[in-house]
Amino acid sequence: MGKTFIKIAAVYFSIGVLVGMSMGIAHDFRLTSTHAHINLLGWVSTALFGIIYSIYPFAASTKLAKIHFWLHNIGLPVMVIGLVLESFGVSAALPIMIIGSLAVVIGTLLFTTNIVKTLNNRSVQKADHTIKA
Repeated sequence: MGKTFIKIAAVYFSIGVLVGMSMGIAHDFRLTSTHAHINLLGWVSTALFGIIYSIYPFAASTKLAKIHFWLHNIGLPVMVIGLVLESFGVSAALPIMIIGSLAVVIGTLLFTTNIVKTLNNRSVQKADHTIKA
């Protein structure tokens, strides 16, 4: 799970950089919000999920982690498509953006729940302490 998140983060990073470069070349900055969301939710957040799941593989093996993965990586592209359409004046794209955003938010809340739940587990803390020693 950790490696998969990190690989996808690299893809988001490439897309974000390409969107930024394209805006600069065209001097058309309507996609600034899209660029920011791809970089922050795609590159940064997804990379951090991958790093955290790599450090705590027991958290990555939970059902919550799998649901989080799919909600984030389906929701974010849907949200970005909605943002792009909205940026070009397609007001009917608002429901698309909302649906994608809700998936990302729910996935993020599941990630938080998973981390708090698994890292608070006493046996996990003992195992984590043993690894550090």
